[in-house]
Amino acid sequence: MVVIGAGIVGCAIGVALQRAGLEVCVVDQVGPAAGSSSAGEGNLLVSDKLPGVDLELAQHSLALWRALAEEIGEEIEYEQKGGLVVAHDEAALQELVALAAAQRAEGARATVLSGPELAAVEPCLSREVAGGVFYDDDAQIQPMLTVAALVRALRRSGGRVVGGTEVRGATHAADGRVVGLRTSAGPLGVGRAVVNAAGAWAGEVATRLGGYVPVEPRRGHVLVTEPAVPLVAHKVYESDYVASIHDERHGFSVSAVVESTASGTILLGSSREFVGFARDPSAAVRAAIARRALGLFPALAGLRLMRTYVGFRPATPDRLPVIGEDVRAAGLFHATGHEGAGIGLAPASAAAVVSLLGGGDPGFGLNAFSPARFVPPR
Repeated sequence: MVVIGAGIVGCAIGVALQRAGLEVCVVDQVGPAAGSSSAGEGNLLVSDKLPGVDLELAQHSLALWRALAEEIGEEIEYEQKGGLVVAHDEAALQELVALAAAQRAEGARATVLSGPELAAVEPCLSREVAGGVFYDDDAQIQPMLTVAALVRALRRSGGRVVGGTEVRGATHAADGRVVGLRTSAGPLGVGRAVVNAAGAWAGEVATRLGGYVPVEPRRGHVLVTEPAVPLVAHKVYESDYVASIHDERHGFSVSAVVESTASGTILLGSSREFVGFARDPSAAVRAAIARRALGLFPALAGLRLMRTYVGFRPATPDRLPVIGEDVRAAGLFHATGHEGAGIGLAPASAAAVVSLLGGGDPGFGLNAFSPARFVPPR
């Protein structure tokens, strides 16, 4: 097996395939966690998932993360801190309460809190918010530490991780099956199959290999404050965050997300915009994130910002992941398009790939994530 992409999704797939008895080589154009995995906040969420296949996938993945955290230990900074989603006015609160009710009907643990009740959960939260919903199962990891742990696990079991290797094309058998890759380091034979886990770059990789997947980079900014005394106990974000995920506009959108890390810094997000792979941070987006974050936690005004970084979410037209075999190139499987949820959905995506290769039932349906739902352009 060859896995293209050494981010958290690709490395989780590599470990799962190796444990299933396959020989695995993970290749990346730069190296482990060099792409989107190094630019995320480490969120493992059910709170932002819509009822149905989206929520089902997240719930299965969270269960797998809990098992993985027990196995790996403290080195990935796993914390089931819970998530708090807040609404600024009564109309937004009623929409949030309705969403929570639908999520609870599918097994999510969600508790509606009034304005005064929020003070007991988040003492520094603005008293101007109308209310919110607390999600017990939302958790967080440190993504770069987690990728490093997965790489170690993969190598211990005999797998390989090769950085600095760009995949440039494929060789195909007479029946069209991918049997080899052309890379910047030379040819690489493929015994069983190739998994395209290249994240925001997966669309280009698919095209190079004779396949198709409509993945587009969706840029996001994260602001990092200096270490501070405990100010934020949970992941806290505005109720319009879920709507921003499914927003079709091509201008930038911002919804406040505030959470602390184990090192004491506070991460401020979240923005979304389609600007290709432009890496220079936007002053306008940065200012909008800071302004929205201050609306939730006024005490942030006393902190200095240390840095801003950007990352690229792999977005599909319907905002659902793509997990399955390519309809045009047999032997090419995709595991991408997770938008901003790749970290949270990595272990479930790995279980799905193993299942597709004959490794049993993953415990959830895969039809909704099939690449066949997208028609290649003529």
